[in-house]
Amino acid sequence: MQKLLSALNRKKSLIIMLVLFCLVWQFAVQVFKIRPFLLPAPSQIIAEFLAYPQFFLKESLYTLWTTFAGFLVAVIVGVTCGIGIVYSRFLEETVYTFLVGLNSVPKVALAPLFVIWMGTGVESKIAIGMMIAVFPILIATVMGLKSIDPEMLNMARAAHASKVDALWKVRMPNALPSILSGMKVAISFALVGAIVGEFVAGDTGLGHVILVAQGAFETPRVFVALVLLGVLGTILFAAIELMERLLVSWHVSQRGGHGASQTILSI
Repeated sequence: MQKLLSALNRKKSLIIMLVLFCLVWQFAVQVFKIRPFLLPAPSQIIAEFLAYPQFFLKESLYTLWTTFAGFLVAVIVGVTCGIGIVYSRFLEETVYTFLVGLNSVPKVALAPLFVIWMGTGVESKIAIGMMIAVFPILIATVMGLKSIDPEMLNMARAAHASKVDALWKVRMPNALPSILSGMKVAISFALVGAIVGEFVAGDTGLGHVILVAQGAFETPRVFVALVLLGVLGTILFAAIELMERLLVSWHVSQRGGHGASQTILSI
């Protein structure tokens, strides 16, 4: 109950801050008479969304789909490669080194290649999202699997557990908090990848909306797309956090700090 009240208070404070920010923004635009193509007022942004709600929702759903698909592929590839790297010296020296080098290359520079290879459809956008999101998941998986206490592995061997049993019953539960942390970073990267793909070659999605509106100096429409991207990113991040609470509720990061502090004080 105390955690619920604390969460509600934080959200209430955030809402108040957002409302105050929008009021100051609205006041500044009116006082300084800033033209809409330079900086639209919040009321103009809301009016733009209300004028075409179905259009913006359709574009948002497309971006959401490409983001989720790219993220899902990144999870499969990242976790699978991470397991292979931990169990294979050869893969660690080849695949891991290759992915580290690939991660240092600006992804925007690689995006046109995916369009050439896969066309301007959804496949290229999913591939770009996967390419940007896979590295945090891979790193988190490798670090999580390697951070296991050697004594736990010795106990598994003493119980005649196979490598597969040791992976799924010992290593993977230990690595799950780390993997989920990597997924929380990766979901935002997947959204960035989807937008990059829509910038490079796309005829739908919020990235395409921003690109077309920018060319026509329709700044209120650009801001609507940006706000919707912020909402999508927040929802996706919150979904991973909810999954984290459900899957690793036993982990110390999910227990909260109040219980520990009260225990120390009582001692």
